[in-house]
Amino acid sequence: MKFTDEAKITVKAGNGGDGSVSFRREKYIPRGGPDGGDGGDGGDVFLRATSGLNTLIDFRVSNRFSATHGEVGRSKNRNGPAGENLVVEVPCGTKIYNEETNELIGDLVEEDDICLVAKGGKAGKGNTRFKSSRNRAPRQSSPGTLGEYRTLYLELSLLADVGLLGYPNAGKSTFIRSISAAKPKVADYPFTTLHPNLGMVRIDYEKSFVVADIPGIIEGASDGIGLGIAFLKHLRRTRILLHIVDLAEFTEEEKIIENIRSIEAELLAFDKKLFNKERWLIFNKLDLLQNEESKIKKIISGLDWVEPFYGISAVTKEGTEMLSQNIMRRLDQLSEEDETDKNH
Repeated sequence: MKFTDEAKITVKAGNGGDGSVSFRREKYIPRGGPDGGDGGDGGDVFLRATSGLNTLIDFRVSNRFSATHGEVGRSKNRNGPAGENLVVEVPCGTKIYNEETNELIGDLVEEDDICLVAKGGKAGKGNTRFKSSRNRAPRQSSPGTLGEYRTLYLELSLLADVGLLGYPNAGKSTFIRSISAAKPKVADYPFTTLHPNLGMVRIDYEKSFVVADIPGIIEGASDGIGLGIAFLKHLRRTRILLHIVDLAEFTEEEKIIENIRSIEAELLAFDKKLFNKERWLIFNKLDLLQNEESKIKKIISGLDWVEPFYGISAVTKEGTEMLSQNIMRRLDQLSEEDETDKNH
């Protein structure tokens, strides 16, 4: 399935039905009063989140959505039926913007979150409503109002607990394959990952977390070079970032330090909040080295790094189980801190 994380759609709520002009005409009642009913309200348009979708690709083909109109009022003081509401399903993690004003209308994070995006028109009044002591037989009614029409911009941000960062070929896709059931494409050339991948990491029967892998980031990404910068927004909702570093790419520690700082610079240029998010260094490809501990020590010292760091091999899975366990512990700790903050 092709991944699409942006879409533009138009939504049109139903118009309100017009009020009716009608008079009671029955045997023995030749001059009955007005009995025109009101019209029906127009249908509303809603967007609702579902876990059954993970892309906005369908909206590239089908992008116009309309609720039905309310019907005209009837005789015998019967109101016209209201228009049916329309519910359009979108993936969890979809933000909804008014395309004209850039106003954020809704942020649908969890299953069945719902947002009204176009309000149906109000029903018109039948002539019964206009009867008065001075006008016993009004021939006046009111029309229904128009339903709202909007152009919406949809932006999908994947929902994950942990996000992966790194240069192309750092081993992010191999890593996500090694710790989860996800099966992203893996090959020995840059930009194997062309769109975000999600993987579920199950620690035990009750505990699990979701990892998001995005295309590799290269120097100049914040200026539009490469693929990764377009997908960095998918990491905004994560709790922890794992910066995957290819420990075997260069023999000189200074080159690896330079690469790490380059990624940090691109993060900062893109979004300061993302840059300040908790970030762990994960040194990958230990299976290709003999002196990995010494090399990691020099890099950590050169960076003045104070956050957690780990050495692993995504290919042999060395160190990945302990890393997964520690990620789960940290996520549990962050959840507990959130609960404490809420209670205070």
